[in-house]
Amino acid sequence: MENANCSRGWYHPAVAPVLTDIERITAIWDEHLRAAAALAPLAPAVAQAVDVIWSSLESGGRLFLAGNGGSAAEAQHIAAELTGRFLRDRRPLAAIALHANTSSTTAVANDLGYEQVFARELAALGREGDVLMAISTSGDSANVLQAIAVARERRMPVIGLTGESGGRLRERCDICLAAPSSHTPRIQEMHITIGHAICELLEARVG
Repeated sequence: MENANCSRGWYHPAVAPVLTDIERITAIWDEHLRAAAALAPLAPAVAQAVDVIWSSLESGGRLFLAGNGGSAAEAQHIAAELTGRFLRDRRPLAAIALHANTSSTTAVANDLGYEQVFARELAALGREGDVLMAISTSGDSANVLQAIAVARERRMPVIGLTGESGGRLRERCDICLAAPSSHTPRIQEMHITIGHAICELLEARVG
């Protein structure tokens, strides 16, 4: 039976408009562009991150990167740009994505727990003078926070990439690069934008 209030025009449900695929794509890109435009205040912190990483690399240190899911892909992406090439041929820069050794990652997850997958690898390989880039869109990924704890024990500087809330990661980093969004896809897109800027500036310093 039809709702009487509806038939009289008294009931106006809040129904989201149905968008076409083209409208949805445009809306996604508009949201991306707004987030990218809001990155500008982070430029000084990104430049500081470049200085910290470069100082480590020039002293024989290494950049370690940790992240889950899409953030793991970003960690591996950034490491690849540094060990390979970004825009030009030059000497390789030492960067290691902590999840890339799948045998180690799965063994540690199975034997010690998933929270230890990055921390255990970093405990084995990291040393004072290295740098950790910790990537977590929420800022609360337990295994990333455990890796930060190990980095602290080894007196390694920590650069964090997270979302606008920052989570617990915000207070545990030396430099926190918080993407200006609360929407995970946009945060990840801003992270790789920041990562590419870091790679380009590091590469520019290689003689």
